[in-house]
Amino acid sequence: MELTWISIAASLAMGSGAAFLFIYAVKRDWMKNIEDAKYQVFWSDRQDSEHVNPSQEKADGSQSKAK
Repeated sequence: MELTWISIAASLAMGSGAAFLFIYAVKRDWMKNIEDAKYQVFWSDRQDSEHVNPSQEKADGSQSKAK
């Protein structure tokens, strides 16, 4: 029974820590523009000369050619 209370306390501590970290990140604007990280990962290995700027992506997900 003692081990059960220890595991409950540990899970509550981890949950509280995660909630605190999330609130802290939101207040510090760490999640202000998460789209930039997506495009950095997506375009990192693409070396084409016809690279499309992520800001040119249309609402339906298609992309227009850079002029």
